[in-house]
Amino acid sequence: MIKNLADLTVRPDASLLDTIAAISKGTKQIALVIDDADVLLGTVTDGDIRRGLLRGLDMKALVTEVMNPNPTTASLGDDAQTVMVEQLSRMIHSVPVIDAAGKVVGLFTDADLVTPDEITTPVVLMAGGKGVRLYPLTKDVPKPMLKIGDMPIIEIILRKLKAQGFKNVFISVNYLGNIIEEHIKDGAWLGLNVAYLHESQPLGTAGALGQLNGKLDEPFIVMNSDLLTNCDFRQVIRFHKKTGAKGTLGVREYSFQIPYGVVNIEGTEVESISEKPLHRSMVSAGIYALDPWALTLVPEDEYCDMPTLLENIKQQGQRVSAFPIHESWLDIGRHDDLNDARNNIEQWLN
Repeated sequence: MIKNLADLTVRPDASLLDTIAAISKGTKQIALVIDDADVLLGTVTDGDIRRGLLRGLDMKALVTEVMNPNPTTASLGDDAQTVMVEQLSRMIHSVPVIDAAGKVVGLFTDADLVTPDEITTPVVLMAGGKGVRLYPLTKDVPKPMLKIGDMPIIEIILRKLKAQGFKNVFISVNYLGNIIEEHIKDGAWLGLNVAYLHESQPLGTAGALGQLNGKLDEPFIVMNSDLLTNCDFRQVIRFHKKTGAKGTLGVREYSFQIPYGVVNIEGTEVESISEKPLHRSMVSAGIYALDPWALTLVPEDEYCDMPTLLENIKQQGQRVSAFPIHESWLDIGRHDDLNDARNNIEQWLN
């Protein structure tokens, strides 16, 4: 039982942004909403937040708008193994433990009781790009091999996949691909089965997938190999299957503030003035789930990017779903991003 709950708890006046921070810091995919007396008011999971974001809530919304006010709980003195075996059959992965007064005293979690089951779902890491924005660092080293601490970015990704139970990985390589292959090899030393998709020329963010047409028989994950994230990819594939989509796009909120007053004009008349408005958009997070059928739309050995593939799926009358990613996420595309990752090593190597 986890007893130190300081990083897992929030008050009812906490925002979704505060709650996301607690979930990320607590690393258990759950936050506990408690009052001033530590009495449990509700729980919030990744899924609760994602559903809130999909129905239009913003990051300033109160946690009470998404929390489950009647969560499954255990009593002080209950056997953790017995509780979790029963709850796992109901797809419940964390159970707060409360005393007679309703105060939270601990948390049962499947992560402390069981080893993740191996997952057959294939994962494709796209690692063929030149990383030109990171020159001169990428002149002699492919971007996925740039190090965060003592570990290359792509190795961090592979270790996180292994920790979640994934075992079958394809890596697309082109620019300086031999350096990646020499380091990762067949993945056995990481407990993985790694194979390579060799691009004879730059094929974009989806082109290498054409080599897998007819070779996969279940939905799979695709991810850019210059990303660091604590996203649970098991949740991505479950969401993809549940929605019945042929393609799923991981999305992330991006906001920016215009530093001026924005004037809306009709002809010569000023209709309204907004002082330094904040704009919110959902942007691609470089993480996808696809059905094998989607591979029939990718021509082999021809350039194809992922937005084009997803648009082609839609043009075929098939569904493309959005999966909100609120966990820690960093696209290492610029020198500032790389420095950020290196200055926050603990966030990515845990």
